[in-house]
Amino acid sequence: MMDAVETVLAGQPQLKEWQEEFYRRLHQYPELGHQEVTTAATVAELLRGYGLDVQEGIGGTGVVGVMKNGDGPAVLMRADMDALPVAETTGLPYTSREHATDGNGDDGPVMHACGHDAHVACLLGAARLLSERKDAWQGTYIALFQPAEELADGAEIMLKDGLVDKVPAPNVALAQHVLPFPAGKVGTRPGPFLSSGDSMRVTVWGRGSHGSMPQLSVDPVVLASAIVVRLQGIVAREITPGEFAVLTVGRIVGGTKSNIVSDHAVLELNVRTFSTQTRTRVVDAIHRIVEGECAASGSPQPPTFELYDHYPVTENDPTVTSMVADAFQRHFGDQAFTIDRQSASEDFSEIPDALGVPYTYWGVGCIDPELYAKAEAAGTVATDIPANHSPKFAPVIQPTLEVGTAAAVVAAIAWLGASH
Repeated sequence: MMDAVETVLAGQPQLKEWQEEFYRRLHQYPELGHQEVTTAATVAELLRGYGLDVQEGIGGTGVVGVMKNGDGPAVLMRADMDALPVAETTGLPYTSREHATDGNGDDGPVMHACGHDAHVACLLGAARLLSERKDAWQGTYIALFQPAEELADGAEIMLKDGLVDKVPAPNVALAQHVLPFPAGKVGTRPGPFLSSGDSMRVTVWGRGSHGSMPQLSVDPVVLASAIVVRLQGIVAREITPGEFAVLTVGRIVGGTKSNIVSDHAVLELNVRTFSTQTRTRVVDAIHRIVEGECAASGSPQPPTFELYDHYPVTENDPTVTSMVADAFQRHFGDQAFTIDRQSASEDFSEIPDALGVPYTYWGVGCIDPELYAKAEAAGTVATDIPANHSPKFAPVIQPTLEVGTAAAVVAAIAWLGASH
């Protein structure tokens, strides 16, 4: 006699052709955050076809499908839908050639460089399989498709649009992400899993002049350069060895012409940490160094700081994670493992935090196992295996979709199995 997981997943072979084609099409036609209009409409139409009660337009393009199947726990599973402003160079036959204008008015190429297309395909697959075998489980399944994860405000905007009152109260929330390790594997981790992420825009002020008369200026480009060098000492010299912190200066903008000294420069920084204390220490040090360098350069006015794109730490509930890890171990065997902490960041946790429920978030491998093994043996994983956000990021379709879909089902059945 088959158990609930086996019963639900028995229909997975019939899912393969449709799911692969859906994934290819979604990859080929990506949409930026808050612009996932076609993606959201397609998701809503499919969910309705599976018999779910669907709400569209939550937070703009968010979609929620609810499948009630008798008494029992309620499980929420989330997938993000948005793509990135990246020019794809994978060479895949379904390469994206889409362009779009972002929220700043900048037009450019768009790519699913983070694997959100796989997340959507897997959650739709899980919802379809669960809808086809309601005899194997009981309770409520909530499939949530979130916009704008890459902009760090998708979850927040869905919540501001009344998400908490629009869905049944879940007992647990789940999410997953494709990551650059061998496809076929799934990795769980209790406690802090993804770091917090904070982006900061710093404007420093100088005094403009002609390039031939530097003595009349306060050069903000020189000032910004000094700040970049000094910032490198924060993690190296102010954070306790062994405590995780990353500080990146990702952008500097200053000046308009080679012979003009500008009157200001802008730096955009990113900070990653796993603890509030470390985050505070790094942010305070940034303020101290920037203000100190401005004073040393004779800046005519104080710098300005704008903190934006905040991602909280994703801290997995130990009990929930243990239940999912045990379920993965039973189903995937030695392909299930304990994954290391990741320095990437997510806004998913804002949803279960607002709902007041525990959660867990796991990783799904998406790299061809033979390719990964070869790179690992050569010690070239960092150079030969494209990671998320790379223009060469190209998850192998199988077994990535098969395992990601199965993982979503297995985790949900840990609560929804008929024995509950």
